[in-house]
Formats: sequence, structure tokens, C-alpha cells
Amino acid sequence: MNIEVVKSKIHRVRITGSDLNYIGSITIDEDLMDAANIIEGEKVHIVNINNGERFITYAIRGDRKSGDIVLNGPAARKVAKDDIIIIICYAMLDMEEAKAFKPAIIFPNEKDNSLT
Repeated sequence: MNIEVVKSKIHRVRITGSDLNYIGSITIDEDLMDAANIIEGEKVHIVNINNGERFITYAIRGDRKSGDIVLNGPAARKVAKDDIIIIICYAMLDMEEAKAFKPAIIFPNEKDNSLT
């Protein structure tokens, strides 16, 4: 039996911008992606703390140490600059793997999205 478990989580980061005319996705500072074990193109679930919106998109790399968290395309309508969001990725594991699996969960500084 396979079950879906949390693989990665970036807990409480601040939206730094949005671009409605981009083709889609969320731009995430590459340092945050690495720390949370998220790869470019990976499906991510977004939870907006400020307005309760929940949606799915995919991750693209932002510049390292930029603190960038930018919603692109139609999802840009679901956030406002300075909203706080949670970014979550899931993985399918068999039951025994899932019991031992430890997700990569990070807690950046939500003022500037830094890891320190």
C-alpha cells in the first residue's frame, strides 16, 4: 500500500511580488528550495495564511539569497504582496518507507524570507 506524506514544507514566508502576465508558477529563492528539498518544476501546494486560499502550482528557481517568493500567472490573483504563505510538497511512499521518512521542513524568517 502507498500513502501520500508531506515531503517538504516552507513554513510561513512572505510574498515579495506577483506577475499576472507570467505563464504560471511560483518563484522561490533557490536557497529555500535547497533547504526544503524542492526541485524546479515540482508540484507545490500553496496555503495563504492571510486569506485562506489554497491552490497548486509548480516551483521555479529564484535568485539565491534574494528572498524572492513571487506568484506568477493566474495564481497571482490569489495573493497580495506581504501575504504570508506556506509551501508544501507531498510524495507517495509505501507504508514502511513512510513510517521512517522525515520531511524537510524549514522555518525561514518571515520578515525577509532568510534562513537565518
